[in-house]
Amino acid sequence: MATLSAFSPPSWPDPNSNATFLSEPSDADSNATADDHDPQSPPPNPNLNLHNNDSFSPPSESTPPASRSPPSLFHLSFNQDYACFAVGTDHGFRIYNCDPFRELFRRDFDNGGGIGVVEMLFRCNILSIVGGGPDPQYPTNKVMIWDDHQGRCIGELSFRSVVRSVRLRRDRIVVVLEQKIFVYNFADLKLLHQIETIANPKGLCAVSQVAGSLVLVCPGLQKGQVRVEHYASKRTKFIMAHDSRLACFALTPDGQLLATASSKGTLIRIFNTLDGSLLQEVRRGADRAEIYSLAFSSTAQWLAVSSDKGTVHVFNLKVNSGSSGNEMRTSSDSNIVTSSSNSSLSFIRGVLPKYFNSEWSVAQFRLLEGSQYLVAFGHQKNTVVILGMDGSFYRCQFDPVNGGEMTQLEYHNFLKPEEAF
Repeated sequence: MATLSAFSPPSWPDPNSNATFLSEPSDADSNATADDHDPQSPPPNPNLNLHNNDSFSPPSESTPPASRSPPSLFHLSFNQDYACFAVGTDHGFRIYNCDPFRELFRRDFDNGGGIGVVEMLFRCNILSIVGGGPDPQYPTNKVMIWDDHQGRCIGELSFRSVVRSVRLRRDRIVVVLEQKIFVYNFADLKLLHQIETIANPKGLCAVSQVAGSLVLVCPGLQKGQVRVEHYASKRTKFIMAHDSRLACFALTPDGQLLATASSKGTLIRIFNTLDGSLLQEVRRGADRAEIYSLAFSSTAQWLAVSSDKGTVHVFNLKVNSGSSGNEMRTSSDSNIVTSSSNSSLSFIRGVLPKYFNSEWSVAQFRLLEGSQYLVAFGHQKNTVVILGMDGSFYRCQFDPVNGGEMTQLEYHNFLKPEEAF
């Protein structure tokens, strides 16, 4: 059961506005008195230090950044269009721009400060944050709605168990618990839907981002089962994606295509969410692996995969997200990597096991094995952005014709003080 409270109702934002991050609270916001707040809600945190690199505001003298050890990372996530990414640390949270790479701002807390979840809403000033780590800034069973214009929390959602993840749309807030998912209306925090799931410690959930067409994907009630909610048509589709438990999945922005990986980590499957049909199957490798991240390119022509094997793979997809779902792509780009994506032993197809007939990745990039990485496609053509829990930021480029090893274009460590902008 969830409870909610909205702080200062007149300040509740319009999630459909095009507001972008603002540097500091305005004079009106910073001079607000306790009378401006709901009596059941706390006033703005007086222990918050605001460091914003857009305005180059000086840090608080009491906690100069240089005096602190490098932060511990608890959370990494891209925003909905992969233009930015958010970092949750044991001190607070930070927001970075991907292209060009630079830190946009950071919010450091004096007392506590651990942030375990930070979810952005495109590039606007609204974020959802959840406490995390050994010294959490907020209870781990609460979702705090943060307005960076005002520099404070303007609402909260409370639950009886730990919040595993949060997903945002301009019209919805989706909160994922261990075995339940809550869907709220953004405008008034009204509860719209509850979903029961199998144990979901990773907080797996994906939502479409096309306006007016909400598709939500989450684990079902059986091992390896995916549940797809089509809210516009009020239809629920169950897909038995794998025999073993789900490890990761990703959805195209329009919600038509779904990529899934299991705990085995050898195969990735692409489904049509409307009818549940299997459209394509690609192979990451032969050995078991933990899949950390899946990402579609904006045109759904490519799929990127990261795992604990230390390699990021890019696969060529033969399905077209803009079609009815199971059409093969007919553009001239569709077959340029056919020879490299299929096994070179295909001339004896049908004799050897299925392993040799699998569709393999077109391009790869080698990283440290065992580290956790998040992957997305960059806004520049044929580029991939990779984020590491060790603070690494890579931008790589792949050759769509010849494939092979990607070329590293850029590297930063966003945890080092000297990398701050």
